[in-house]
Order: sequence, then C-alpha cells, then structure tokens
Amino acid sequence: MDTMIAPAGLKGVVVADTTTGDVRGQEGFYHFRQYSAVDLARTRAFEDVCHLMLEGELPTPRQAASFRARLAEAAALPDGLTDLLPAVARSGADRASLARLRTAVSHLGALEQFTPTWGTDRDRVKADVVRLVGVVPTIQAALFRLRRGDEPLAPRPELGAAGSWLWMLTGAEPAPEHRDAVAAYLTSTIDHGFSASTFTARVVTSSGSDVASAVCGAIGTFAGPLHGGAPDRALDALDEIGTPDRARAWVRERVAAGERIMGFGHAVYRTMDPRAAMLREIALELGGPLVELAVRVESEVVAALAELKPGRELHTNVEYYAGVVMEQCGIPREMFTPTFATARVVGWGAHVLEQTTSPRIFRPAARYTGPEAPAPLP
Repeated sequence: MDTMIAPAGLKGVVVADTTTGDVRGQEGFYHFRQYSAVDLARTRAFEDVCHLMLEGELPTPRQAASFRARLAEAAALPDGLTDLLPAVARSGADRASLARLRTAVSHLGALEQFTPTWGTDRDRVKADVVRLVGVVPTIQAALFRLRRGDEPLAPRPELGAAGSWLWMLTGAEPAPEHRDAVAAYLTSTIDHGFSASTFTARVVTSSGSDVASAVCGAIGTFAGPLHGGAPDRALDALDEIGTPDRARAWVRERVAAGERIMGFGHAVYRTMDPRAAMLREIALELGGPLVELAVRVESEVVAALAELKPGRELHTNVEYYAGVVMEQCGIPREMFTPTFATARVVGWGAHVLEQTTSPRIFRPAARYTGPEAPAPLP
C-alpha cells in the first residue's frame, strides 16, 4: 500500500467529508450547515441551533417546542451520578473542571449503558447525544457548586440554555442582557470545523465506540491550554497588563521568553476571528471599565505583535473577548472553559452522528525514526 507523509499536525490535510459546517479562515467566516454562525448566534435561540446541528434543519415552532422538551428531560441528573458527584467535586485543582467533567461523563456512560455506535440504531445514538447535550451543563454546575460547599441547583429550562446555566452557577436570577450575551456566546462556539477535540471525537467514534467515550476523549483534548483552555488565561493576561500603556512592554517580554500570547492568533484565521468581532460588539453593549480596558489593550497588543512578528497575522481570537463577556455576566473565571465546553458538546455530538455513517476506522501510519532494527539484544 502506498503511503504519504502528512505535514505536522495534519495541517491542510482533508480526512473526512462533512455537512456540519466549515471555517473559511482567509475570509474570517464560518458557518453551521448552510447558515452564517454569527448570524445564528445573533438571531436564533441556542436550542434552535442545536436542532439544526443534530437534526440537519432549523426547527418549526412545533419542532422547537418538542426539542426543548427533550433537552429539558435530558438535563436531569440520575441518582447514581448524584451520589458520586461530591467526591468528584473535591478532586483536583480549582481550574481542573474539565477533568472532573470527564470523570462524571464517563461514569454516566457506564451507569446508563451507552451502547457502541457500531450497529446501533441511529435514533438511539442520537438519544445518547441529546442526553449529553442536556446533562453536561447540569453536571458542570453541580460540580462547581459542590466544590464551593453549596448545594447544586436544578436547571430552569424556561430561562433558556444560557439563563439556566447562569442560574445553576450563581443561584441568582440572570439579567436579560447577561442571558442574551451568554446565549450568543454559547451559540457561536457550538462548532468550529475540524478542531483537535472534534477530530478526537470522530476518531473514537470511527472505532464504533459509544457516545460517552467519544465525548470523554473530546473533553480531554479540549482541556489543553492550546485548545479550549484559554479564555481564563486571556483574562489573566489582561489583569497582568493592568493599563494600556504597559501592553507593548508586556508583549515584548512574553515574546522574548518564547511564550504564547493567549487571546491572539489562530490556527486558521488570517483576519480577526469573527467570534471575537461579535463578542467585542456584545462587550461594548454591556459596557464598563473592563471593556474599555480590553478594547484599548487589544489595539496595543495587535500592534506589538505586528511589530515583533511581521507577516504572522496575529489578530484577536475568540478567547480574548469571551473572557471579557463572561466576566461581565458574572461567570466565575474557573468556569470560563467549562462554559465553552457546554456549547461544544453539541458540535461533538453532530460530528459523532455524522461519523457513524462511515464504515472506516481512522488508522493512519507513523514514520519510525528510532535506532535501526533489528538490533542485537544486550
């Protein structure tokens, strides 16, 4: 069999066909199915876009009501998982939320006997996907509150996905503007092409494994600071900078030390991340000193990066303004990345469903570069 050497990270290599959407980096545009993702985030409910991703079409009013009822039912925690969560909540560091989520999802998959996707009726696989889309926010909020010594709160589907999320985290009735801002953020981050976590979910599914295993693999990948784990770090950097006049010197120090500037640069976009552009608009609508600081620092950092790394096109990415918006809406910093993951479960689920239609397991080759074999045994 002929083999080919792929570039590092599989950059530019097409490994699958998809109808879920695409990212057009040169244009600064991405879409879910055939619709602009930013337009959907600004105008449609999160639940409606979930329906689009999992069912292939935007829902009619009747379909929307039925789908919301399914998600509401799926959001409830089973007794067997509720008993385990206090122990899981006490484990790990404060910002190890995704590790705790991974543990809980794995247990749920065993508890509810998620079946292998291979040879399983598509409706059953889709039911498992909907179960995780509904229950992951409940699990994450419960783990967060238990770790702080508070009682978990039941979801409130009548507030919408974003409102229920804010309620379960804070125990306070969310302001309409905060609910709308978080809803737009959640919708905008449902999917984003063949990211590392999405590819992981599809690799697991290609073996015929169950939905919970695929999502656990995706969560583990997403937890990496080079993938989903950056919104809190981007805001930490903003705290370190403090004032706009310090921004350029701060960037020079980090670049000289070989560090990555969180919140800037993207593997695909060569323009400003369209999610960042939308979230900057939302941040400006919310207003406040943090937003004013973020906008001024952004321009200084982009200018410094253009000077230090000419030709690299390092623009603002989604993490920068995601952190600003979530901070403004009262989401605790250690829950920034888990909020991102709450939405991305939908995209992972859509790709899992799509991957089940392929009979071929992912089985790439590796090029051996070690000592020549066979060598004599010592």
